[in-house]
Amino acid sequence: MGTQKKKQHSLTEEVDKEKRYSLFLHNDDFHSFDFVIDALMDICHHSTQQATQCTYLIHFKGKCDIKQGSMEFLRPMRQALAGRSLKATIK
Repeated sequence: MGTQKKKQHSLTEEVDKEKRYSLFLHNDDFHSFDFVIDALMDICHHSTQQATQCTYLIHFKGKCDIKQGSMEFLRPMRQALAGRSLKATIK
């Protein structure tokens, strides 16, 4: 039974490691609020309210954690945001 608990614990740790990344969107002086809101809705599948709130946080705080997940999950979103000339990073 001790081995089974150890395996379950190890598996849980691996899943937790995959979810430790965050996708951040950074403020710029070029894009309108509507442009950023549309990008968050299209790319990250945010609701209108969530995209609007994130956009205000980005504007006033300089960046916002817009999505969490594995690197494989976040990387295409970061690339799509970059494709719209938005600065996004994964940490």
